[in-house]
Amino acid sequence: MNLAGTAAIVTGGGSGLGKATAEAFAARGARVAVLDRNAQAAEEVAKAIGGVAAACDVADGPSAEAALAKAAAAHGPARALVNCAGVALAKRVVTREGAAPLDEFETIIRVNLIGTFNMIRLFAAAASRLEPLTDGERGVIVSTASVAAYEGQIGQAAYSASKGGVVAMTLPIARELAQFGIRVNAIAPGLFFTPMMLGLPKDARDSLGRAVPYPARLGDPGEYAALAVHVAENAYLNGETIRIDGALRMQPR
Repeated sequence: MNLAGTAAIVTGGGSGLGKATAEAFAARGARVAVLDRNAQAAEEVAKAIGGVAAACDVADGPSAEAALAKAAAAHGPARALVNCAGVALAKRVVTREGAAPLDEFETIIRVNLIGTFNMIRLFAAAASRLEPLTDGERGVIVSTASVAAYEGQIGQAAYSASKGGVVAMTLPIARELAQFGIRVNAIAPGLFFTPMMLGLPKDARDSLGRAVPYPARLGDPGEYAALAVHVAENAYLNGETIRIDGALRMQPR
C-alpha cells in the first residue's frame, strides 16, 4: 500500500512504539490519527506531525467508535491501522499474600487482547466497504504482539497470555479478511526503549540491553516503526507475526 495520502490510525500513539509509528507514517505522507488514553500526549504528537488526535480507550466499544469517527471526519476513511496500545504488569500467580488478584489479569487481557480485537473489528467493518485500490487492496492492519508470547518470563502470565492471543488471532483474521482485500499482520518486539523502561535504573536498562545477542542494546522505537511501515507497504506480507528482537530469547527470569 502506498502510504502517501492514506488515512491511518495508530493506537497508543501518544508515546513509545505508537509515537514513533505515527511519526514514521506521517513521514511517508500518511494522514495519521493519533489515538491514546492520554489525550494531552495524543494532541502533542498529532500537532507535531500534522495529524489529528482522539482520546480513546481501545477496550471500550463506544470510545473506540467515537475516536474512529473523529479520525474519519478529519481524514476520510482509514485504510491502515496499527495497534500499539497496551499495558504491562508483572505479577506472580502465587504471591506472598496468596493468589494473584484476578482483576489485574483481566485488565491486561482486556487492554492488550480485547482492545486489539475491538479496533480490528471496527476498522475492518469500515474498510471492507471501501472501493479497492488498483491492486485490489482495501486496507492493512498491523498489531503489536511481543516475544513474551513465545518465551514469557516468571510473572508474565497475563502479559504473555494477552500477547499470545494477538499472535493466535492474526492468521485466522487474515484468512477471513482476505475476501475484502485487507491484510492482517503482527509484530513481536523484544526489549525496546519505551516509557515502560524509563522506570528502571540506567544500570538495569543497560543490563537488559547486554542480554540481546546483537546488537547488544535495547531496541529503538524507530526500528519498530520502520518495520510497521514496511509491513504496511509490502503487499505480499499477510497473516504473519514478525519478531524484531536482535535474536533475543527470553530466559525464565
